[in-house]
Amino acid sequence: MNEEKGKEIAEDIGDKALFVKHDVTDEEQWKNVVKQTEEKFGPVNGLVNNAGFLEAPEPIETQTVDTFRKAFDINAVSTFLRMKSVIPSMKKNEKGSIVNISSISGLMGVPNQVAYVSSKYAIRGMTKSAAHELGKHNIRVNSVHPGVVKTAMIASEGFKEAEQAVTAQMPLGRIQTAEELSNMILFLLSDESNSSTGAEFVVDGGLTS
Repeated sequence: MNEEKGKEIAEDIGDKALFVKHDVTDEEQWKNVVKQTEEKFGPVNGLVNNAGFLEAPEPIETQTVDTFRKAFDINAVSTFLRMKSVIPSMKKNEKGSIVNISSISGLMGVPNQVAYVSSKYAIRGMTKSAAHELGKHNIRVNSVHPGVVKTAMIASEGFKEAEQAVTAQMPLGRIQTAEELSNMILFLLSDESNSSTGAEFVVDGGLTS
């Protein structure tokens, strides 16, 4: 959605990158993304579903339907649309790897986050169903479940106390970096993970263990 930043990053990378501004909940816009991708690079062989929405903590009894639907539209419906949009291209390629980013909140309950948790659980189910359906086309589908990842938001002053509380529960004793999460995603996109599909890969420093 951030067109200025997206174009800047694409220009820095050069010919190996393409930026397309679009709404991940819009099916027609996804068709355009795939069309432009094929025109520049050929058939799609990898997809990472990483757009997400986390609502402000709120009890179920006061949670609005609009907020619940927004979480599902951005987290779950968009994952469905993205997978649907690339399957014909991956079939042309005769192989593909889809990586759906869920969360450790898709593995466990979290109070006051019913919309987010429900949508992240939905991604797990879609991943497994798609893996069974698409395996015959040599298309693999896996989910990744990050814990707390060190981002600019987490590094800010307001999250310092929360970070300390979480890391105290982790066997590794630290939150994860974006690079560590990216390495897992790259592994799943690559041929090194050829026998993995319908599986859940957790990157949380042992938090859910």
